[in-house]
Amino acid sequence: MRVVRSLLLLAAAVAVPALSAPGTLSAQTYPSNKDPRSTLKPGRFDAGIAINGMKQVSFSPKPAQLDTVRGLTFINSDVAFSTHYIYQANFAGFTIWDITDPAKPVIASVTKCITSQGDPTIYGTLLFLSAEGAGNRKDCGAGGVQDPKDHMAGIRIFDVSNPKAPKLIKNVETCKGSHTHTLVPSPTNKNIIYLYVSGQQGARPDTELAGCKNGNDPKDPTNSLYQLDIVKVYLNAPEKSEVIPGARIFADLEGAGECQRFCVPTRTGTRPGRQQPAADMPAGPRNCHDVTAYPEMNMLLASCSTHSILVDIKNPEKPFRINAIMDTNNFQGRHTAAFSNDAKKLIQTEEWGGGTGPMCQASSMQQLGGNTIITLDAEKRQKQRAYFKLGSAQAAEENCVAHNGGIIPVPGRDLYVQGWYQGGVNIMDFTNADSAFEIAYFDRGSINPPRPVDVPSAAAADPTVRGGGNTIGGSWGAYYWNGLIVSSELDRGLDILELAPTAQLSANEIAAAKLVTYEQFNPQSQPKYVWPPAFVVIRSYLDQLVRGQGLSSARTSAIDAALTAAEAKTGAARAAALNALTVEVGKDIATAKDAARVRAMAGEMRRLAAVSK
Repeated sequence: MRVVRSLLLLAAAVAVPALSAPGTLSAQTYPSNKDPRSTLKPGRFDAGIAINGMKQVSFSPKPAQLDTVRGLTFINSDVAFSTHYIYQANFAGFTIWDITDPAKPVIASVTKCITSQGDPTIYGTLLFLSAEGAGNRKDCGAGGVQDPKDHMAGIRIFDVSNPKAPKLIKNVETCKGSHTHTLVPSPTNKNIIYLYVSGQQGARPDTELAGCKNGNDPKDPTNSLYQLDIVKVYLNAPEKSEVIPGARIFADLEGAGECQRFCVPTRTGTRPGRQQPAADMPAGPRNCHDVTAYPEMNMLLASCSTHSILVDIKNPEKPFRINAIMDTNNFQGRHTAAFSNDAKKLIQTEEWGGGTGPMCQASSMQQLGGNTIITLDAEKRQKQRAYFKLGSAQAAEENCVAHNGGIIPVPGRDLYVQGWYQGGVNIMDFTNADSAFEIAYFDRGSINPPRPVDVPSAAAADPTVRGGGNTIGGSWGAYYWNGLIVSSELDRGLDILELAPTAQLSANEIAAAKLVTYEQFNPQSQPKYVWPPAFVVIRSYLDQLVRGQGLSSARTSAIDAALTAAEAKTGAARAAALNALTVEVGKDIATAKDAARVRAMAGEMRRLAAVSK
């Protein structure tokens, strides 16, 4: 969620520094109001529900200690995962949920600690939380900061070795605070990790934190702006964690220029109490809202206002920018990033309206407040390909825009599950970078009911107030983890969902996804998914060939029968049957409509044969 809001003026997809041809992306379209999600009954806990391609496993309301709708002070934010625990952050602390039984989550503990916005990361038994803004105190207390020496902005470190009794062990102070942060492990030392920190505010006064400096020169190494702060964490001595020289990836990036297409009126203004940078700042970005690391690929994708910045993190202490592209379609700002599993496609989400506005109404543009699909060529150059946005028309009372999500590990496909605030949760298929589409969703009606048509004008929505006076809620982020989809609901609590078979997603594909498990998972530090050899992996590719008519029905039927026969065998007999089938399928590659998928299926047959002894 963005806390400093001003709509940036954008026009067409632009590479840095060259301009790409205008009009190469999809034409302006609008969400449909002919959708089950568009007519749901409002209510906080009794709202109507629309669901397709998923099933709800459980819903758990906020714990009493954090259950209030007063502004943004007590909203839930992001989540992190470890063994059978979910760490759900809140602007006023965090909850540790025990989901040994996902149908009946149990609260292990609730920790009250004012930490806006509390973006979490778990590593081992250490929990890291982002802290930004003027109200965070070193002692976690409420009531605001009365003395600057009590102010805390940066990363809080908690020991959660006992989930029932977390302990604050360190506040790592940074000059700009931490809106979000991302874990990057050391490739050479298992006792060190790095946190790449995105701070949205200006630098704190030097009198509050020594060495902090606002400036307008992106190349000035003493300037606290124009860098991602980096915190070096010593896992065997976390109390010694420290800020090291940051990632200076913004030099020589140009500003967005004047908006020409898909433009909306600009809105200016800043939050009271925030120190702002100098008025003569260069037009390019100086920080990022979020960054997503893909350590296996030595890459990091940064969401930085108008820019998508690709960074090399092979040496986490000396990162460098590979390239950047700029979208000038009036993006308020790139918000969250993701990689496809093969790192050939990228996603950049955009938080038009800062997360508190109703940006998914029937009149809302498709090109604003959604996802941008980007591809990488062999030289890692980015090319913007298409937009995708939630397809349903949400109510005027619902804050709705693209927000956080992650990859679902279905072999042969690129699937992304994400939260859209009160637009709910949905799953996007971006296997074809030029034609992303929705395959599943989960949504509730608005928290607040519509205002009566005869409401006095004085009681109408106030455009100067977050949400226009409506409750801010919905899915902060939704993530696939070990067979579950977990959604952190800002106002209501925690949703746990599962995938359900449909014409767009088969039971084999769901079963194959469940083969990929991790003990710990932090959504902004993306793992590489690897599937063990299995029949459901092979059948996932076969189902995709049937769905997409990538191979004749006669051949897919024959392959299905041969797989069934092979699965009935064991040991060497199974291996022989699979090897023989691999040879036959190899002959299909030359004539198949989807040769690449047939080749991938044959490869999985070969892998399974090799382990069948």
